[in-house]
Amino acid sequence: MPSADEIRDSQRLTWAGLAAGWEKWDSAIMDQLGPVGATMIERLDIAEDQQHLDIAAGTGEPGLSIARLAPKGRVVLNDLAAEMLEVAGRRARAQGLTNVETQVCSADDLPFDDAAFDSVSVRFGYMFFPDVAKATAEFARVLKPGGRLCSSVWVNPEENPWTTILMQAIATEVVVAPPDPDRPNMYRCAAPGYVGAVYEAEGLRDVGEWDVGVALVTSSPDEYWEMMSEHVSLAVAALQQVDEPARARIRANVIAKVSAFEKDGKVRVPGMARCIVGTK
Repeated sequence: MPSADEIRDSQRLTWAGLAAGWEKWDSAIMDQLGPVGATMIERLDIAEDQQHLDIAAGTGEPGLSIARLAPKGRVVLNDLAAEMLEVAGRRARAQGLTNVETQVCSADDLPFDDAAFDSVSVRFGYMFFPDVAKATAEFARVLKPGGRLCSSVWVNPEENPWTTILMQAIATEVVVAPPDPDRPNMYRCAAPGYVGAVYEAEGLRDVGEWDVGVALVTSSPDEYWEMMSEHVSLAVAALQQVDEPARARIRANVIAKVSAFEKDGKVRVPGMARCIVGTK
């Protein structure tokens, strides 16, 4: 079994390789995940002088939205992959945000003082931490008393056809090993109460969770295929294993299935996330 350091090294390489795809499809990804970021921000109760830490920030959300709400504050975007944070930095500059910093580091070894932040967000990062308890202990450590931690994870695959359509098609051509429930994977934290129990074990109180629907919207089935095959980590890795005829069969399978979600000139494929909040 790989060590935590080996897992992080692999993740760093994976996300570095995906940064260009995330930047290319930034608009569609932000629209899809926007409802999750918005409800997280609402529960964090952002003040104009908020000191905020966005963990696994990737290309910058919800941290950049929080920065706009906290013009007198500071937002630190953290990620393992410098390449993803470079995209976030470009997005911050394009939006004229001057209160944003980036920090490349591991979520379970944060280079910040105790009680340094009013709030912490983790949008779709929890599933990939080698040790969720250790990471949560770090989040609690850097939170001020009364500060809030809010995260989001994906619920079960059946409620997320936006990704299962693609992965099921890939599985017709590639042997896809079932995920280890004790190791990082997209649905590792899907069970109700999973993350909340980790919060409580690390001393957070007033823990609550709620589900949020999302939709991946593209202009056509072809665009859905192009986007998904360029920015979803599992898909990109699996597609590298197939030859061109197999890739063409996967593409045809995906386009046939996703066409069922086409209406009024758009493809809208639903999904479901779960948000979790707790207070120090």
